[in-house]
Amino acid sequence: MTMPNSEKHLEETCITSTRVFDGQLMKVNRDTVRLPNGEESVREYTVHPGAVAIIPILDDGRFVMERQFRYPLHRVFLEFPAGKIDPGEDPVATAHRELLEETGYVAQSLEHLTTIHPVISYSTEKIELYVARGLTLQERKLDHNEFLDVVLVEPAELMKQIKAGEVSDVKTIIGAFWVGQE
Repeated sequence: MTMPNSEKHLEETCITSTRVFDGQLMKVNRDTVRLPNGEESVREYTVHPGAVAIIPILDDGRFVMERQFRYPLHRVFLEFPAGKIDPGEDPVATAHRELLEETGYVAQSLEHLTTIHPVISYSTEKIELYVARGLTLQERKLDHNEFLDVVLVEPAELMKQIKAGEVSDVKTIIGAFWVGQE
């Protein structure tokens, strides 16, 4: 993405880039950059392949959600289904695959809502948000060693939990507010 001339005075340019960690899910880079004032600084960030999040809405208006333990924060979170985009995979295909794997539902229609960047200060991650409708329940196909519970949640209950701080997952909050504006 090219920067408009009116913002060039904010731009940082890469001098050197070093991959300091190369993991299965993400990579970590440490770049030396030239700042707008000519000085140098260091930027460390994760390189992420991107993901999708799906907001599955049943015909009766309830959301299909999941409760899953998230190791970095050592607790169970209520969230919309989501998953990493595989190399070369179309995000729509990822959304269909993840919805079936995690919840057992197949969507008749998927509508792209928006793209979010959940942690712009230290990650390249972007999440494509989709709303799924016309859901038909089939059999879940969880990944090996994936554990989660599927729950059905009324929109008003989800908003209550978000406002009470009980739901803090950013993709879930943004998705709930996005579909609440329809």
